[in-house]
Amino acid sequence: MDALTIHEAAQTTGWSARMLRYVERLGLIEPQRSAAGYRIYGAGELQRLRTLRELLDEHGIGLGDVAFAERLRRERDLRTAVEGWIESEPRRPETVSADDWLRWEQEKHARLLAAATAPTPTMETTA
Repeated sequence: MDALTIHEAAQTTGWSARMLRYVERLGLIEPQRSAAGYRIYGAGELQRLRTLRELLDEHGIGLGDVAFAERLRRERDLRTAVEGWIESEPRRPETVSADDWLRWEQEKHARLLAAATAPTPTMETTA
């Protein structure tokens, strides 16, 4: 078979086996599987891993950046939402005066953070 195990691929590419699994989980590479279910890496996967490292180094980006770019390509709604956010200008709500806008935004963020960090209610039975 012209393929490498994950540990052989890790030695060849300089990525650790753990990082190869992470790259796969991000959807950036999809190694074939043996009949027993083991990951096997052929020349194509090794080339993708090499060029991925070159891309990261050349542009000073991380794996998450590339994975997000891939999601933008696949998910039209996400792409539209991100593009809309980038193109949008901050707008003060009509119900908030210009003098109160900063305080209003601070209070809004405080409420959102409190809600995100609040403990979730548990169902307790009373005796």
